[in-house]
Amino acid sequence: MKKLLILLLLLTMLLSLAACGGKPGSSSPSDLQTPTPPTLPPTEEPTAPAAENALALMNAVWALYGEDETFSAVGGSFEDPTEDGPGVYDVSDAAMLDSDFGLPAAAADKVDEAASLRHMMNVNTFTGVAFHVKAADDVQAVADALKENVLKREWMCGFPDKLVIILVDDYVISVFGNEELVDSFKTKTLAAFETGTVAYDEPIA
Repeated sequence: MKKLLILLLLLTMLLSLAACGGKPGSSSPSDLQTPTPPTLPPTEEPTAPAAENALALMNAVWALYGEDETFSAVGGSFEDPTEDGPGVYDVSDAAMLDSDFGLPAAAADKVDEAASLRHMMNVNTFTGVAFHVKAADDVQAVADALKENVLKREWMCGFPDKLVIILVDDYVISVFGNEELVDSFKTKTLAAFETGTVAYDEPIA
């Protein structure tokens, strides 16, 4: 009788242990695997815009001017002017390139297009021009030639404060005139084009 009782107790204990155990096929929390999130394709960093041509470059800079920063401006050549913004400048006349912007005749054949922006009242208050250089190897040579020629020229109708020359890829941008206007244009050019570098920032004595 005692043996039977002991056997019943053991059987009851085994059944209760089985009931408290996990269900067949269940896993403990440590056995569960967190699903791997899907791999997303890498996002590409936005690239700085490249200038399509000299006019597009000058327009991109001019577009950054606020209403209170703009000035009475004219672009292009005197024969074919563009009011209130940059305009295409014909580079076929080497003598005019020297007269208007200080690009010496010896360097004129190295450029194939240009766009300009000048103060409507006085060109020595602000004159800016972007030249596209045919060969990338000539960019620095064009910048050097501009600097030397502008700094040594004789001025009439006002004396510009400074000259700034900026390189953007295969473009050379030259700006001379009032210091505040020139510095503002420089800041906006560098903001518009991350590849821009200041080659020269010189006072005109």
